[in-house]
Amino acid sequence: QVQLVESGGGLVQAGGSLRLSCVASGRPFSRYAMGWFRQAPGKDREFVAVRSWNDNTYYAASVKGRFTISRDIAKNTVTLQMNSLKPEDTATYYCAADSIPFRVGVFSPGEADYWGRGTQVTVSS
Repeated sequence: QVQLVESGGGLVQAGGSLRLSCVASGRPFSRYAMGWFRQAPGKDREFVAVRSWNDNTYYAASVKGRFTISRDIAKNTVTLQMNSLKPEDTATYYCAADSIPFRVGVFSPGEADYWGRGTQVTVSS
């Protein structure tokens, strides 16, 4: 059974930092991109960051320069370091695995085949 389990969300003041982690199990993920998406109340789920199977990284314009995605293949873990947080970063953050192996580029929420349950990030002003 494939599982993605996120941790590390919480409440932080604007300008602060949080580190989200996602541990994957149930299949080898080294051939697949892993990513983070987020969803704020009343909004669609949106792309935040993706790390491809060959370690290329992609970021949404709104987080570029502030967030860093990394992964540990041996531990099947993907991490999102979030710095200089803003109130508009408030959302539920989801870890996801791509459905297509060896994809070049990012994947959209509709192209993910496994999701974590999400972790809440709240940034106060």
